[in-house]
Amino acid sequence: MQFHNWCDEVIRKIGNHDLNVMTCQVDKRPIAITETASVVPGHYASEEQVARAFARLGKPAAAALIQCKLPTTKAIRSGDLGEIYATEWIDAHSGGYRAPIKRLRWKDHRNMALRGEDVIGILQNAQTQRLYFMKTEAKSRARLTAQVLTEARAGLDKDGGLPSAHALSFISARLFELGNLPLSDAIDDALLKHGVPVQSVRHLLFTFSGNAPVALLTASFQAYHGPINQWGIGLCVNDHAAFISEVYDRVITDANNA
Repeated sequence: MQFHNWCDEVIRKIGNHDLNVMTCQVDKRPIAITETASVVPGHYASEEQVARAFARLGKPAAAALIQCKLPTTKAIRSGDLGEIYATEWIDAHSGGYRAPIKRLRWKDHRNMALRGEDVIGILQNAQTQRLYFMKTEAKSRARLTAQVLTEARAGLDKDGGLPSAHALSFISARLFELGNLPLSDAIDDALLKHGVPVQSVRHLLFTFSGNAPVALLTASFQAYHGPINQWGIGLCVNDHAAFISEVYDRVITDANNA
């Protein structure tokens, strides 16, 4: 996803940390809804699974497969979309990190949140094969507050600021199932053989909110005195709740019209 298609962006430094604030342009809101709705289904079901349902059972069944995976509650939709945006931003704009799995495909129930780190981006050095990790907390709120960022900070600082062993094991297992054995093995090596040094970790604090996040994110980074480099991304969209509803409505409409 290319956020610059529908957002204005302001980039600044807070000490040694990076802060990007992206604001949805009012006249480009329809583009934002269309582009977002186009990527949402792939976070809940693989393209291959949907295509197979379409080939075997027809368009209504493929649409139903997507719809039955979408959350129906406002809170879970909000949280999921924040995680989806964070994943898409890592893949497109983080300078080489990738989120190697789309975690929402493995939810226990569509109206339940997944436990653990929201997203972990991974970058592998082509020469040394060394892994670098971007531990991510994604927060989606109609009104972002300092308390929400305090909760995010607690999540980022957990396990000494490193990605948890549980989260890395989960990613490795899913990659093994998907046939990506080299990256699965590299994660296992980092987890079980070499360890994960703090120098190989960055934190990403990603917010998706209806109010401007710049002052809150700035204060949060100014208050952080730990050893891990921080990256803050604040995505601001007016009428946050209505926007989320419009996105999920468009996903359902598009699935039925595909």
